[in-house]
Parts: sequence; structure tokens; C-alpha cells
Amino acid sequence: MLSRDQNDLLTRTGPDTLMGNLLRRYWAPFLQAEEIPEPDCPPVRVQLFGEKLVAFRDSKGRIGLIDEFCAHRGVSLWFGRNEECGLRCPYHGWKYDITGQCVELPSEGEDTGFRSRIKLKSYPCIEKAGLIWAYMGPPQLQPPPPALEWTEVAPEQRFVSKRLQECNYLQAMEGGIDSSHVSWLHSGELNRDPLFKGSKGNEYNEQDKMPIFDVKEFPGGLLIGARRNADEGRYYWRITPWIMPWYTIIPPRAGHPLGAHAWVPIDDDKCWSWSINYHPRRALTKAEVSAMHDGAGIHVKYVPGTFIPQANSGNNYLMDRAAQKSGRTFSGVEGIAMQDASLQESMGAVQDRSRENLCSTDNGIIMTRKLLMRAAKAAADGKKIPGLEPEVQHVRSVSIELPKEQSFAEGAKHGLYAALGTDPVSV
Repeated sequence: MLSRDQNDLLTRTGPDTLMGNLLRRYWAPFLQAEEIPEPDCPPVRVQLFGEKLVAFRDSKGRIGLIDEFCAHRGVSLWFGRNEECGLRCPYHGWKYDITGQCVELPSEGEDTGFRSRIKLKSYPCIEKAGLIWAYMGPPQLQPPPPALEWTEVAPEQRFVSKRLQECNYLQAMEGGIDSSHVSWLHSGELNRDPLFKGSKGNEYNEQDKMPIFDVKEFPGGLLIGARRNADEGRYYWRITPWIMPWYTIIPPRAGHPLGAHAWVPIDDDKCWSWSINYHPRRALTKAEVSAMHDGAGIHVKYVPGTFIPQANSGNNYLMDRAAQKSGRTFSGVEGIAMQDASLQESMGAVQDRSRENLCSTDNGIIMTRKLLMRAAKAAADGKKIPGLEPEVQHVRSVSIELPKEQSFAEGAKHGLYAALGTDPVSV
């Protein structure tokens, strides 16, 4: 369990908090590029780490992420006109460029110098892998662009979606780290979902519901190994990399694409849950992409025109008690993504972790919390923090059968650090 102070340290991500300062040291995905698809298109409201911002693409295609509110009288610039390389407040015509600098102030003459002193908060952005990323930390500490494997493959090898999650980022992320719940919560989906079925590993999940966890640190974060009994003399390992500060890569099943997640704080109570499927060697098939669009696997169907899941807290996640009783779904909620989200959100926006009782299958969660707290304190002390260098992000998940006497760190090394363009190691 965690004390209240430890829980606050881990979950409070606003300005000038220990964890907020740490997370701002990493590039954060916050929009799909198609949300601001062309120069001078309408701006988009953005909230990250509790900061209210607005994003826009200017006349030259450059991306701006600036304070949402005009420096004059506090009008939201979401109402602004995106024109001629700037966002103009419709109230009195004050205009800002992508750096937040006021470039036009119609009511004041240039000779006063007043306009040049008006500048809104702004953050640098990059566009990569069909997403827009922001860096919100100290400018002198800006790291290289992200180099996770799914950001490096060709567009036809990748599918990315996002959804609103109504709980803090840590709560959602811990669900992604926990492999033990798969044998229970997702048991009705493993042999039915088109992106999961057909794997020998599904049998091992069903037969052995008491996995043993072994967790190893690596320069980018943690390798979380969940071991189950396999055929005689062997163990079935599912190895989930957790990459600082909010990424996981889901161990593969059969020949299906790899899955990945990122959980990025909106504020202390909500986060964006990014879901990625990719294959490092081949293009995704039409059938796979169609299934992803339809909410299969780790993706969801939306309330039209939003990133809110169709099944959500407002409609009790469309729970079907008859399906739960019959065993079609173990929890009564359809779909792997919303089975996870419904239970993560059921804990409340921020779980009271002083009341929890952790056990051996929670070793990955325990070590993740320790590493995050250690990194937050290191950042505050001006020391090196893990996961920033592109080379340490080059890791892949693995599902594998190994002899009982062999450690997963050695036996799966060839799959964990495989070259781009090779097939995943999968069961």
C-alpha cells in the first residue's frame, strides 16, 4: 500500500508538483494529427497536466500549443480566428503566433512597445507517427523525439486510437502492467476477439490462473515477466516492457499485431488512454484494421463526434448481467478495453491506496511506483532520469515458452531487443 503523501506524489501532475515536473520532461502525445488536419483549420482545446491550452496549425502548417486564454481580458482563444500565421482573439483582435507572442494589437500603436511585451505561455510540438506531441519541461532539457518501436514503423503497419479515461493516469497504467487479471477479466474474450484468438497462450492463461511475477529493471524502465505453467518442463512467459513514464507494450498472441498503450494525464482525475496496434514487419491487414475500427482488441467504439467510449460510466458501461451469468463475459462488460476501463474507473478518480492489500502478483505495480517516485526525486535534484534516450526505448514485448531453469531475461533477449522489420516472438 501507499501512504497518502506517496499517493499524492504519484498522482498529482499539475505545475510545480514533483510528478508533474518529472512527466513534463518527456514528449507527451496529446492529439491525433487529423484533429488539426490543415493550415488555418479551427483550433482545438487541449488540457495536459491540468493546464488549459489551445492547439492550432498556422498558415505554414506549423503547430502551436499556447495558453487558452487571451492576455487582454481572458477570452478563450478556442473562439479565435486562425488566419495569416496566427490565432486572433475575436473580442478585440489581439493576435498570437505559435510561440504565444502577440504579433498584432490593433488598439495600441507600435511606438508604445506594449505589444512586444505580451506573450502567452507556449510549448514546442512535433508531429510523429500520426500524432502531435508536446514538450512541457525546461527548454534546456528538451530530449530527442520519442523512438518507441511503434513510432518508427510505416503508417500502414500501425493503428492508433485514443479514448477518454475517467481516472488518473497511474490507475489506468497499473491495469496495463497487471497481467494476472487476464485469466479472469478477459477470459471470455481471448478465444473470441479477432485480435486475440488462435493463440496457444490463451490455453495457458485459462489453465494457470496463478502467475508468478519476475521484474527486472532496464535502462528504459522495467521488464515485467508473468510466468505460467506450459507443457512439461517449460514455462509460458508474457513479458511486458514498461517504458518511462507511461508506456506499455502488450505481449503478442499468435501472429496478431503487437499492442501498446500510453496513459497521459489530462489532470489529476482524468487521462488520455492511447491504444496502438502495430506489426514491426508487415502492413496491417484490412480485416485487422476493420476490427480495430469496430472496437475490437484494445480499441473502443465512441459516442459519435467525441473520444468518449460508447460504453461509459454514464450508462454503467452497458453492463449485461445475463452475459455475465452465462459466462460470455466474466464481468458483464463487452470488449477488452472497456472491461479494463470500467474496473479502473470504479475505484474512483484517485484510488485511496492506503486501503489496498497488494500480493505477489502486484510486484510489477510495486516496482513501477518505486521507480516513478525515485525518478521524480532525481529530477527535482537535477540528476539523470531514465527513459529519455532513443536507444533505451528500443524494446519489444514477448510471449515465449522457455525451459524451467532459464531466466526470461536471457531466454527472451533476442525477442525483447529484436531489430525493426522482424517478426515478434510469440506463442
